[in-house]
Amino acid sequence: MVVQRAFSPRNRNPHPLIQSRLVRGWARSRSTPILVALSVSVVAVAGFLLVRAVDGDALLGATSRAVADPGGLMIIIAALVAAFSMRAVAWCRLLDRLSFGHALAAIHLALAGNHVLPFRLGEPLRVSSVARRTDIGVAEATATTLVLRSADVLSLLVLGAITLPSLLAGVLRPTGVLVVGAVAAIGLLGVGFLVRLKSRCGGRPTVVRIPDLATLSLVFLAWAAEAIVVWRVARWFEIDLGPQGAIAVLAAAVSVQIVAVTPGGIGTYEAAATAALVTLGVPASTALAVAMAVHAVKTVYSLVAGAVAAVWPEPSVLGRLRMVRPRVRRPGQVPEPGPIVMFLPAHNEEPTVGAVVARAPARLGDHPVEVVVVDDGSSDGTAAAARTAGATVITLSTNRGLGAAVRTGIEHCRRVGAVAGVFCDADGEYDPAELGTVVGPILAGEAHYVVGSRFDGDIGRMFPHRRLGNRLLTRWVRFITGAPVTDGQSGYRALSADALGAVEIAHDYNYAQVLTIDLLAKGFDYHEVGITYSFRRSGRSFVRLGPYLRQVVPTVWRQLNPGRDPIASQEELPSWTTDAGSVGSVPLSSPAC
Repeated sequence: MVVQRAFSPRNRNPHPLIQSRLVRGWARSRSTPILVALSVSVVAVAGFLLVRAVDGDALLGATSRAVADPGGLMIIIAALVAAFSMRAVAWCRLLDRLSFGHALAAIHLALAGNHVLPFRLGEPLRVSSVARRTDIGVAEATATTLVLRSADVLSLLVLGAITLPSLLAGVLRPTGVLVVGAVAAIGLLGVGFLVRLKSRCGGRPTVVRIPDLATLSLVFLAWAAEAIVVWRVARWFEIDLGPQGAIAVLAAAVSVQIVAVTPGGIGTYEAAATAALVTLGVPASTALAVAMAVHAVKTVYSLVAGAVAAVWPEPSVLGRLRMVRPRVRRPGQVPEPGPIVMFLPAHNEEPTVGAVVARAPARLGDHPVEVVVVDDGSSDGTAAAARTAGATVITLSTNRGLGAAVRTGIEHCRRVGAVAGVFCDADGEYDPAELGTVVGPILAGEAHYVVGSRFDGDIGRMFPHRRLGNRLLTRWVRFITGAPVTDGQSGYRALSADALGAVEIAHDYNYAQVLTIDLLAKGFDYHEVGITYSFRRSGRSFVRLGPYLRQVVPTVWRQLNPGRDPIASQEELPSWTTDAGSVGSVPLSSPAC
């Protein structure tokens, strides 16, 4: 089966370093709980020490002034949004296919990660977010991230050297030269990586760009926008820093986080910002209060923005939870003269299958009806009873599941050139005499995909727990597809010739949800008609909640997120035998790639 990758259509094989655990496996690492526990402990200790040293009266007074200054809060939020938006625009300038929304989301995820994890372990989220949520490869995302983050750090150091050179030198010494050299080396490595990636394009449209003056200017301006936060928070403490002082404090506070050990650099951020403020003439206890307030504002922003970025824009970090509606719809059309195939998947339904076959009409207008029973490896006389009642029987060699049986029936419809394929259960719960009702919209040219809804029709009897389960699963399907579904698990469905030619059943266990998602994603509209439903009088349903959830939910997730995990191997139909005696194994599509 060909699986189109929604997020990464080209099968890239990036350098092993880029495919390292840092990018792809850090979240699954066994050390993650230890790191989280360490983070909480360090933050608690640092917070306790800072609270003891801070000027409480100054902090309370500033809090009151902040509450009374909604305009100031709006300025701070706008400044932070502008700063990170400029960084997102700069990233988009280096990556042609990176949208602004996904760039901004990735940056905010990394920001939030750095505020809850030690050692700046949130940085890999920039790359993983883009690689998982777009069609951009890990190599491109990593190379551009290295370049931009290096430019970020170096531009901040330049701003600090201009605004407060003596303090910045003191903060970085004696390891400052090594740190700056390492950052510069990483930046050069990223540029070299970009050049190498550009050379691989082979005449195709360029994927990555080398940073130009406009891109670097955006990096500098982003820090200037962040400095507004320092300036505005300081005003709540009745301190007027001015642009140069605000930039100096920001540069000192952020520079020490290049190799931050604690989450968000808590402790070191406050120490460096306090030192800068003291140098500018602010009393030490008040300076610490200002530093804590600035850091608190940025932390709150990072966590809120990171939470939003985890789910917007779609797909979320975990993947799509809803189906992407197709832009092109396929209108129905009146079919040419030809047969209608009604097929009944059956497994050990000897007591009922004959009566069900006998109730099917022989014709609908100008269309002859062929009744086919797909015997899914039954161990009783299902095949003989169906054959005696006049049905064509297709016998599967082993019991493969309802999804495989429906797939086999669909393939038979294709082989005989059916103008419509209709299927219902062979246990007597659905009435074959209502075939005209179910297939009617297709014959009238009004629909390609019709579902018989029990809840819009007449239900003779249904166990309360079954009714509740059907309702819940139906709401799930309605949420995923956005279609007006009232019966997501109905066993009575009709497909036009076009839908029969396009449909794919993603797994053997069942078909209900995956069939609807597949057809709607391909542009076939959803249509329902009311039907009657009778309680089965023999046998028992194969559906059990545990296996159903284990089989269906992961498959639906893979349908919504193709290319993430290999879809269950369904490339080939099981061996089957018709009444004519032929044996075959017919693929529904080409092998997965």
